[in-house]
Amino acid sequence: MAAAYLEAAIEDGDQGALMMALRHVAQAQGGVAEIARRSHLSREATYRMLSKDGNPELRSFTALLAGAGLRLSVRPMESRVKKAA
Repeated sequence: MAAAYLEAAIEDGDQGALMMALRHVAQAQGGVAEIARRSHLSREATYRMLSKDGNPELRSFTALLAGAGLRLSVRPMESRVKKAA
């Protein structure tokens, strides 16, 4: 469920919304401090990252996801219908 929620936030394209969605996931899994502990990040830095203005580096973002039991993955975009020449 958390993965689908975060995926929808990613598809929306709003980084602030994604950070807030990740914060909601963290709160549902014991709180931001608990996710920070599991992610091996400081509580203060994690609160900053999980704000609407949060802009974590990729390593911090992936650590947060791992702390929530998730991971980042890449997949091909849905194919688009090709126009005939």
